[in-house]
Amino acid sequence: MRAQVIRGHGAIEGIVFEANWPDPQPGPDEVVLRVGACTLNYHDLFTLRGMPGIKLNMPLIMGIDVAGDVLSVGSAVQGWKAGDRVMVDPVNRKIGKLLGEAMNGGLAEQVKVDASQLIALPDDVSHEAAATLPVAYGTAYRMMVTRGKIAAGEKVLILGASGGVGTCCVQLAKLAGAHVIVAASSEEKLARLKELGADDGIDYVAGDFMREVHKRYGKPSFPVGGGGVDVVVNFTGGDTWVPSLRCLRHDGRLLTCGATAGYDPKEDIRFIWSFELNIVGSNGWLPEDLHSLLDLVRSGQLVPVIDRRLPLEDTREAFRLLQERQVFGKVAVIP
Repeated sequence: MRAQVIRGHGAIEGIVFEANWPDPQPGPDEVVLRVGACTLNYHDLFTLRGMPGIKLNMPLIMGIDVAGDVLSVGSAVQGWKAGDRVMVDPVNRKIGKLLGEAMNGGLAEQVKVDASQLIALPDDVSHEAAATLPVAYGTAYRMMVTRGKIAAGEKVLILGASGGVGTCCVQLAKLAGAHVIVAASSEEKLARLKELGADDGIDYVAGDFMREVHKRYGKPSFPVGGGGVDVVVNFTGGDTWVPSLRCLRHDGRLLTCGATAGYDPKEDIRFIWSFELNIVGSNGWLPEDLHSLLDLVRSGQLVPVIDRRLPLEDTREAFRLLQERQVFGKVAVIP
């Protein structure tokens, strides 16, 4: 089969196209899929570069988010057969390992997974749409709905709103009836986010997002006064962390599910106790979150955002676009 392979951590140039990589063979409890689509996540960039404390077996095929059709099944597999359309939960929950990291992923024509990772894909949901859901949309759903409990009428500021997680957060917040404020790096991205349902937009390149929040929604004060927003969604970390705290009203919530700009930011805990703030962490997704997302997609309430589709041979270009933050939503690789 054709596959994109890395043999060590490093730069994008280390991703090598292999035209004759061995086809995977299913074990007793496994299935092999013909990959219909694989979408990239920032986690793929972290895997490529290497993450402190995480040792991976090389060579490796990356690609976490996958949807496709069953090609073959192992001898002990029940309930699945060749031709079934499926979405993959990237976490093998039997062993706690992640597809495209601890085992070969979806940047290939075929991929092998445990049968327990399969989720039936209805005919009215495309492979590409399904491949957007697990990591980015599953993470967003758990953070916004299960953990964050976004409610109607709340003012919600979403940082990094133009990426995969962000575009889902915008739609989920709007579905909940919130007033949605987005921060992005260009007027073009802000315009596209408003098409998704955002009510207000802040260009963080043109100006300080915290000062803009204070200007538009008031500076937080307690116990007298008001101002600020109810919720800040911050999965960037880094230099945005303390300014995010300073945007929150009394008893506000900061939701986090990652740290794409740095996991050890400067902290100022005075704002946490002074305004009685709530820091709510969210880690990944559960299978029921993915089923809920599929229902939202089928009903038309949630639209997976795919910036562009590239062939498997152009995987390096897909990684470059992601690295340079030129992707609005997700980029899909089609074998």
